[in-house]
Amino acid sequence: MSHIAVERNRRRQMNEHLKVLRSLTPCFYIKRGDQASIIGGVIEFIKELHQVLQSLESKKKRKSLSPSPSPRPVLQLSSQPDAPFGIGLENFKELAASCNSSVADVEAKISGSNVILRIIARRIPGQILKIINVLEKLSFEVLHLNISSMEETVLYSFVIKIGLECQLSVEELTLEVQQSFRSDVAYANEI
Repeated sequence: MSHIAVERNRRRQMNEHLKVLRSLTPCFYIKRGDQASIIGGVIEFIKELHQVLQSLESKKKRKSLSPSPSPRPVLQLSSQPDAPFGIGLENFKELAASCNSSVADVEAKISGSNVILRIIARRIPGQILKIINVLEKLSFEVLHLNISSMEETVLYSFVIKIGLECQLSVEELTLEVQQSFRSDVAYANEI
């Protein structure tokens, strides 16, 4: 094979690999279509995923080191909007609340012993870690997380388990999550 054919093959492979990397990375990490921007965006995305992984691993380690609690009783949720998550009566209805602002739209809905939490906001690097930390401090356990993006907007969809220690209403949960964006607004506006 000639040098030209080898080089052409190498470039073709490199372009295919870059296409795969670009397709696996949310679009807001990649500002332009050139090779350096794609690789830089992938590096930023991997760093953020690594931070999330470290956070989840440290949480798992803390749980394994703490004494295991007795089996959890079945949660019964109240149909009264101001009642805490962990207290309940027989007439269960699906509860929901939303908190909208120029920073982020937060919606929470109770479904059984879980909460479905949706957040639409402008992408702020590291924000997902802040949201997860808020949820953990409020005695929630993240069961599932989906991140979707379009340009500079991101949708975080959580399924979270209600902890026994949780004493928040659905409205208070949405406000607490909304507050996690407040400290980043000034920073994002400076950029």
